[in-house]
Amino acid sequence: MHAAVSEVCLTIEPVPGWLDVARWLGAAPHEREPLPCGRLRIVARLDPARAADVMARLRGLGLDGRPLLVQTEPALSRPLVRAARLREARARRDTTPGFVRRGTVVTGEGRYSLTPEALALAVGKLAAGARVVDACCGSGGNAIGFARAGCDVTAIERDAARLDEARLNARVYGVHERIRFEHADAVARVLAHRGDVLFVDPPWGEHYDKRATRRADFPLLDALVGLDLRACYRELWVKVPSSFEVASLGANVEAQAFFGTAAGDATRIKFVLLRQGLAR
Repeated sequence: MHAAVSEVCLTIEPVPGWLDVARWLGAAPHEREPLPCGRLRIVARLDPARAADVMARLRGLGLDGRPLLVQTEPALSRPLVRAARLREARARRDTTPGFVRRGTVVTGEGRYSLTPEALALAVGKLAAGARVVDACCGSGGNAIGFARAGCDVTAIERDAARLDEARLNARVYGVHERIRFEHADAVARVLAHRGDVLFVDPPWGEHYDKRATRRADFPLLDALVGLDLRACYRELWVKVPSSFEVASLGANVEAQAFFGTAAGDATRIKFVLLRQGLAR
């Protein structure tokens, strides 16, 4: 019976209005039905195999603090679902790389948390020429991306070993002279600096909740946002997982999802960049 079905109705909800769902659905036409709190129900008609791929990609995930509900009418056959999950598992092997130049070093948490080089550079270009303070630079992926985009960068890291990695990696990319590295606790030091942008990539942990997270789930971010940043910075930029509830950061926040660039993760949200204006 299922083999004869040429098209199914796929629904995804709740989806925040700022997300480009075309990355999931391709050229397939879709409808956007309003839900409470500015969220949407996405309704699309897809061939069963494509619908199964979308469901496999979104299984167990959340967006903007809410778990996603993804379903089809009629329901997909078990063999179709199993095949899609196998394709998804294989696709995960082809992921957007961190650093691509030889000689870089990334250890510990950086092995799974480093911002992919292409995406770090894309974020950097959004701030081109700005004065940026990277509050927890880790192995230096984001700081290097900002420096390559012409930003004046101060990079703070409390782990001395990871700060040494950031220094080395910045040399590999030829931007070490554009970055001031500081071994310190960000909460104690960010108000001692002045800049256009305070950038925060808080530790997520390898096993963060992929369905729903809030500001309070990231202690470093929570502590930094609790400071009076207005006299020191024009904007706060935060890199968070797609499960993060945007409103928990506060008011005046813009969100932008960054997808992978490799074939295996081109329809996967790697992170969401939140940009908040800080009224002086």
